[in-house]
Amino acid sequence: MNYKQSAILGGLLALSMASASSLAAVSASEASRLGQDLTPFGSIKAGNAAGTIPAWTGGLTEPPEGYEGSGQHHIDPFPTDKVLFTINASNKDQYAEHLSNGVLAMFNTYPTTFRVPVYKSRRTHAVPDWVAKNIRENAINAELVGEGEGLKGAFGGYPFPILHGDNEHKAWQVIWNHLVRWRGVSVTRRSSEVAVQTDGDYSLVTSQQEVFFNFYNPEGSEDELDNIIFYYLSFTQSPPRLAGGAILIHETLNQIINPRNGWGYNAGQRRVRRAPNLGYDSPIAAAENLRTADDTDIFNGALDRYNWSYEGLKEIYIPYNNYRIGEKGTPYSEILGVSHLNPELTRWELHRVHVVEATLKEGARHIYHKRRFYVDEDSWNTVLVDQYDGRGELWRVTMGIAKNYYELPGVWNVLDVYHDLQARRYHVLGLDTEEPNTRIFTEDIPNKRYFSPASLRRRSVR
Repeated sequence: MNYKQSAILGGLLALSMASASSLAAVSASEASRLGQDLTPFGSIKAGNAAGTIPAWTGGLTEPPEGYEGSGQHHIDPFPTDKVLFTINASNKDQYAEHLSNGVLAMFNTYPTTFRVPVYKSRRTHAVPDWVAKNIRENAINAELVGEGEGLKGAFGGYPFPILHGDNEHKAWQVIWNHLVRWRGVSVTRRSSEVAVQTDGDYSLVTSQQEVFFNFYNPEGSEDELDNIIFYYLSFTQSPPRLAGGAILIHETLNQIINPRNGWGYNAGQRRVRRAPNLGYDSPIAAAENLRTADDTDIFNGALDRYNWSYEGLKEIYIPYNNYRIGEKGTPYSEILGVSHLNPELTRWELHRVHVVEATLKEGARHIYHKRRFYVDEDSWNTVLVDQYDGRGELWRVTMGIAKNYYELPGVWNVLDVYHDLQARRYHVLGLDTEEPNTRIFTEDIPNKRYFSPASLRRRSVR
């Protein structure tokens, strides 16, 4: 038996042993609530008692007039909405019960500039019918593997639309819904990331990214996943010192059995090499170390270094339906403030969020000792994260600036923003308003050899 065969056999044995302790899925009777008192993706369909959060009535599934198709920068479907009120450092205590610790810390750190403009809440998330069908099937079939390391019985939709079990299992389920959330089948975009200095100066790192969400392959199945959630390919285009470099990721469903596979192409050396350290708290050079590997996409990767606890549903002001900040032609210099995004271009709304807390296990290593996640109840996007250092002090505040991509349809982040409160710097991913196109979604199913290490060098030097 060779090494590869041994590893595969070991993985299958581990899966078999771990599955024996997995928590059973919900009953068919309970799953029938989806589309009834629950939305097709598991959130509470009704609004809140105060009337400040509306009922879900189908979401946003049709683009506004003038929108021509995927790739066009979005037209704001709510152009007449006005700011209801603005939360700032002087009145934050009045709204504290609906603010995350991280947002409160932003007011304290930047009392004269940081503001939260609050708009009417609109529950715009939706999914295609075929995804909704998969979610219903997942509800009665999906199970966690072992200590939350992986899934079985799930494909093509949120695996756990109805949370069940103890607080630890519910926390794992929330995070897994985030990890495999609906974001289309295939997407291509050219965008920039920046690390903004304390004086507001920044330099763009521009790349083209291509992603195939294998978990949502409409021609695939769970049996054909081969332990891969998605394939990710990124080519750096500027600045000149980085241009020509590339990275390839095969994101695995169970990262304990098979950690994510990564390869990098160095244009200067013209060599493709394995990238074994793209996980946990490995620093990201392009972010000037303001983002860890598992900060990417707000959170990604294995759950094994933390103890997890579900803290329940809370009503929190979160960045939502942010169309102004993504309008074509808006200069990056207008979007990027000295210490944070320009508040005038942001939109915040009151929504219910799942709150999950992760505390570093004894003996485990990570730069974040504790993390607190705020996950949108409708889209399962993590939209806010509070991250604490080893002294227990709030260190970094992450924000997912979300909107509905009505061509999908579905809610996903426009920008991911990482604030370091101690260094007073921040990092932004996803800037594309100065580009001719925004994200281009298709249902094309690429040949998986397109995302192979063998093709990485050839494609990088085109």
